[in-house]
Amino acid sequence: MQERKRLEEQIDQDARILTLTSDLDTLFELAREGEDTTADIEREMKSLTAYLEELETGMLLSGPNDARSAIVTIHPGAGGTESQDWAEMLERMYLRWAERHRFPTVETDRLEGEGAGIKSVTFEVNGENAYGLLQSEVGVHRLVRISPFDANARRHTSFASVFVYPQIDDEIKIDIRPEDLRVDTFRASGAGGQHVNRTDSAIRMTHLPTNIVVQCQNERSQHKNRASAMKQLRAKLYEFEMNKKKVEERKLEDTKLDINFGSQIRNYVLAPYRLAKDLRTKYSVGDVDRVLDGDLDPLIHAYLVYRKTGKTAADTAADAASAASEKDDLD
Repeated sequence: MQERKRLEEQIDQDARILTLTSDLDTLFELAREGEDTTADIEREMKSLTAYLEELETGMLLSGPNDARSAIVTIHPGAGGTESQDWAEMLERMYLRWAERHRFPTVETDRLEGEGAGIKSVTFEVNGENAYGLLQSEVGVHRLVRISPFDANARRHTSFASVFVYPQIDDEIKIDIRPEDLRVDTFRASGAGGQHVNRTDSAIRMTHLPTNIVVQCQNERSQHKNRASAMKQLRAKLYEFEMNKKKVEERKLEDTKLDINFGSQIRNYVLAPYRLAKDLRTKYSVGDVDRVLDGDLDPLIHAYLVYRKTGKTAADTAADAASAASEKDDLD
């Protein structure tokens, strides 16, 4: 059913692109006949561009966990009430973004701040590609504004950290394929009577992909030894998979940064000017209120392009300008 839903979505996407391009063709044809369709063409071009960027964003999500739901944690930096209020503003921003994308959210942990804001919050964002999209938000976020908590109305700088985990299913399925096993039989050693010592009743199993070896020679029956060895192998493979998960979690933890100057990924400036700027991609938005209200898609798209190509927003703009200049020269 999931595969069917994915295929149906791809068919719908193709149909929508055909509809949008057909409408544009019709408007251009009317323009050639003398009708004024400039406003309609601009509107349809804007819709097509936005939709193609949305599809491109989906294509840029190719990580092993990108399609999973996400767990988001937010912690304020040093600064007391000011930073705690900033952490709560970030929480609202992400909840509004999730609402725009129709991603259900569940708050799992919350520690209220003293006076205002929050000391920490953890919430789930459930939906396809939620983790892949929210990876752009991992890091330290910096706010510059006239503090509402300062009686002298001075400008304050606040920090808060955001971290995102993929929601990984805890259930580990141990699927042991016969072709991955090498089974050796040998004679048991030690006490056990004539039958045990004179027949190949002992079992040694080697799991070839992981090179895990187990053996059993306690039982008189080879079948019982085989069953016991298989139980041991399942237990060792389960432990092996759990250790792999722990290593992945440690790698995620190691990517966290200090909540301070020099480690921020994005600045939100509300005074003396107004600008939201991502320091990795160099992408900036003048309407900070729109960003804080959950319109993060342009910033997320710019980050995914940067992660895939290594090009900042300025590089992409320069490439587009160069291509347009070459086209004008050819014309």
